[in-house]
Amino acid sequence: MNQPVLLPDSETRQALLERASELVDAMFSDQPDWKVIDTTLTSDAVRERIAGFDYSEPRAPQEVLEQTFALLRDCGLHVGHPGYFGLFNPTPSFMGVIADLLVAAFNPQMGAWHHHPAGVEIERQMVLYFARAFGLPDTAYGHFTSGGSEANLTAVNVALARMYPGLAKHGLRALDKQPVMFISEEAHHSLDKVAQQLGLGLDAVIRVPVQGPEAGMDPAALEQALNQARADGLDPFLVVATAGTTNAGIIDPLRQVGAICRLKNLHFHVDGAWGGSLVLSDKYRGLLGGIEYADSLILDAHKLLSSPMGAGIFLSADKAWQAAAFDVEPAYVPRSKAEGMDNYRLSSQFSRRFIGLKLFMTLAAAGKQGMAETIDTQVELGELLGQRLQEDGWRVVNGARLGLVCFENPDVDARDEGERARYYEAIARHVVDGGESWISATQTVGRPVLRACITSYRTREAHLDRLVSNLREARAKI
Repeated sequence: MNQPVLLPDSETRQALLERASELVDAMFSDQPDWKVIDTTLTSDAVRERIAGFDYSEPRAPQEVLEQTFALLRDCGLHVGHPGYFGLFNPTPSFMGVIADLLVAAFNPQMGAWHHHPAGVEIERQMVLYFARAFGLPDTAYGHFTSGGSEANLTAVNVALARMYPGLAKHGLRALDKQPVMFISEEAHHSLDKVAQQLGLGLDAVIRVPVQGPEAGMDPAALEQALNQARADGLDPFLVVATAGTTNAGIIDPLRQVGAICRLKNLHFHVDGAWGGSLVLSDKYRGLLGGIEYADSLILDAHKLLSSPMGAGIFLSADKAWQAAAFDVEPAYVPRSKAEGMDNYRLSSQFSRRFIGLKLFMTLAAAGKQGMAETIDTQVELGELLGQRLQEDGWRVVNGARLGLVCFENPDVDARDEGERARYYEAIARHVVDGGESWISATQTVGRPVLRACITSYRTREAHLDRLVSNLREARAKI
C-alpha cells in the first residue's frame, strides 16, 4: 500500500522530529541573545518570504520545517525573551512545549468523557485542584478555555442563566428590564466584547471608578451606581471584580465587593486572569483575600503559570449553573456514563483541544513549591525594577503590583495629557527599536504612563539593569 501523503515514513518522521528538537533546543539556548523584535520589518518583506509557498507543488518536509522555523525566528516578537517586559505573554515552560507536542500527536477530542477518558479526567483533576485552592465550595466545577476572553464570555453566560432561569429558553426579549453589569474602569475590555456578543449591548456595561492607580474599584461608588441603575429602571445582575488589571496590576477589594454582591443578590465574578495564579504562592496568596466568595472566577495559565498559549480556566461555585447555561442533548453525541463530565454540556464548545495537559505536566514536574517560587521571583523582580526606576529618576505610580510597573517622568508633569502620551510612546518606541528590551506606553486611571511587566521566568536583575539603561538613553534623546 502506498504511504499516505500526510504521514511520512518512519525514517523521515524520526529525522524531522530530531531536527525540530535541535531547532527548539537551540532557540531556548540562543533566544536571550536575539533582538526581542526586529522593528525594521515591513509587511511587504514578510509577505515576500511567505509568497514563496504557492502550494502548486509539494516540498520536502525538511525544507518546510527549516524555512518555517526561520520565518518564526526572524519575523516575530520574541515574548520568551528575558528582555520582554510586555503584555502577559510568558516564556513557555519546557514541559508545556512537550505537552503541546503530545496533544498534537494524539489529537484527543475533549468534548465528551468517552472520547478521551484520560484527558477529561486530567483536566477534571486540574479544575478541582484550583477550585479547592481558591476555597470554592464542593459544588464548584469548571473547564479549560482558550483564554481569559472566552472564560469571561462563559462567566457572563453563566451569570445570566443563574440570575434569569428562563433566559436560556425565552431569550433577553422575555425580560421585563434591561440587565446591566458592573465592572471597574480598569477592567479588561473583553467584557465589552462579551456584552456585544451576548446581545446585552455596550450600554449594559457600567464602569465604576477606581480609588487610584494603586487601589481598585471604589465600593462606595459601586453601591451608588447600583442604586442609580435600579432607580433608572435597569436590572443589575452581575459585578465583575479584577484581580490584577492589565494596565497596572490593580486588585479590586474582593472581600468588600463580594459582600455587596451577597447583600444585593448579584452574581459576583472575579477576573483573575493575571493575578489569580497567586493562589499557589504562600507569600502573596493573601492579596486575593475574598476571592473565595466568588460565584465564578477565571485565571490564565498562559500568564504567571508559564503555559504555552492559550490556556484559560473558568470556575463556577456550582456546576448546575454551567449546565443551565449550556446543556444540550444532541442525538449524535452519546451521553457518557461519567455523569457531569461531558464538557460539551457544560460549556460553549463541542470540539475541544486538550488544553489542560500543558499545565498538568508543568505543575507535575515543578510541584506547587516550584511554581510558587517562580511566581514569587517574578513579583519580587517587579518590585526591584520599581526601585531601580525610582533611583534613576522615574516615578512609579502603581506600587509595582504583581510584577507590573507603571512609571512616569516627573520632568514632563507640566505638559498636557496628549503631549505626555506622545512623549511616553516615543520613549517606548526608542527602547523597542534598540532590540534589547520591550515595553509599552499605556494609560492607567486616565494617566499616560510607561508600562513594564515581568512575564518571563528567565528574567534576571541584569535584564532589569539593561532596561533601566535603555530608558535612561531614551530619556536623554527625546
